[in-house]
Amino acid sequence: MAILPSIDVWSPMTREQRQQFERDGYLIISDVLSEDEVNFYTAAIDHLYEKSGHSGAAMHMLSAVASCPELVGLIDHPRTLPLVWSILGWNCHVYHSHIDVHPRVVEQPPVRWEWHQDGGRQNREIETDPRPRLSVKLAYWLSDVSRTGHGNFTIIPGSHKTNWLPGPPRRDVSWPRPAEAIEVTVNPGDVVFFDRRVWHARSLNFSPITRKGVFFGYTYRWVHIRDEVAHLPREQWWKRLNEVQRQLLGEGSEGSSSGDHRWGHFPEITPLYQELKRRGLLNPEYPPLIP
Repeated sequence: MAILPSIDVWSPMTREQRQQFERDGYLIISDVLSEDEVNFYTAAIDHLYEKSGHSGAAMHMLSAVASCPELVGLIDHPRTLPLVWSILGWNCHVYHSHIDVHPRVVEQPPVRWEWHQDGGRQNREIETDPRPRLSVKLAYWLSDVSRTGHGNFTIIPGSHKTNWLPGPPRRDVSWPRPAEAIEVTVNPGDVVFFDRRVWHARSLNFSPITRKGVFFGYTYRWVHIRDEVAHLPREQWWKRLNEVQRQLLGEGSEGSSSGDHRWGHFPEITPLYQELKRRGLLNPEYPPLIP
């Protein structure tokens, strides 16, 4: 397995970025990936797609790194991971991820209302208004979605504090798109960082360009991982990961599988805490539970 080396630069989210994120529920970070990185990750996904047998059909594959280990460099990329720990702190991991490949739509599919907040039953069972953030997501774009109609990520800015979105009585009933919705236009190598609560949907790709993206959702380590990673045999690619990457994929160091460790009781054996401490980047808003 090949892993791209990354530039060793970590910088916290800026005040302006935080203000915009809290206001709009998302950020667009331009030129995160170099041309070489875009080519590398695109080739890895193309190879996976060819092996998957989808043959021209759309692919939505869960457990991104387990499905395509070459993508591991995206989970702690120095241009994006600081956004995650600036919001969630150091006791976090990737709990859900997916690889999306969507070729051009040649026939209009049946009507389906796709607008949602991430989190599934969290949005039915948590009683507060607004609901808590709980998780954030990075969307890496590897194809050109710089114009609308390319299967763009569609979003309602500022909707992350709204628990319910007016919609149809059933998902298969035709319903107008929300008036405030926008199609996010970005270039290959750009990233959208968003609050799980922001209302969003995938639009249809009517362009000749196949839509390709990789999504990583991060949450606190006391929330169970959805990705199928923990039960995989530890192959050679796992041995090549750094300690922070192992934490983000559900492991980290000896004793990390215990409930107390995942609740953040032991920062001295939590890789991301130690890495931020070494760099002088610890946020006092996320202190250890036990001094």
